[in-house]
Amino acid sequence: MPDDALGRPFGVPARREPVVPNGVLGMLIFVATEVMFFSGLISAFVIGKSNALGGWPPPGQPRLPIEETALNTAALLASGVALYFANRAFQKDSPNTKRLLGLAIGLGGFFVLFQGAEWIALIGEGLTITSGQLGGYFYLLVGTHALHVVAGFLILLYTYRKLSEDQLDRFTFWPAQIFWYFVVGVWPILYWQVYL
Repeated sequence: MPDDALGRPFGVPARREPVVPNGVLGMLIFVATEVMFFSGLISAFVIGKSNALGGWPPPGQPRLPIEETALNTAALLASGVALYFANRAFQKDSPNTKRLLGLAIGLGGFFVLFQGAEWIALIGEGLTITSGQLGGYFYLLVGTHALHVVAGFLILLYTYRKLSEDQLDRFTFWPAQIFWYFVVGVWPILYWQVYL
């Protein structure tokens, strides 16, 4: 059977480029389900908070560290900004990509460590998952987000390793960015609902 000019046998359709890369589409679908999941958790919290007897936060429970967590929130948001600039540098094949991606990872790591220190302090003050509504909701919402941050942190470390090995392509970098932007974007909502 003769071949066409591109070396394909006649009658075999050309493979089309996908409109959206598979990894990006998969991550967008996953993030959409996570948005619904967090919406459900936040809705449950808002309903529980509005129905709490004695007001909110419940009497006798430790106060959440609003100011310290605001600093931590700024670090996480700065991590998202650093990742944005890392992507721009990556598109230009700039050597700054590695430094900016490292900064995004470092700020994400700071967030995780700071949250861990906050949890240890709150547990020391008596706020546990079984100490009442505040503790239960706090550890459910913030803990679920923390698991997502750790997963995103590991994904960014994998991306950094690929970049260091000069094997990073946009089809690997895009899904990692989508997930990290989701983690960064949901946190201010949680901070507003849970801490303020």
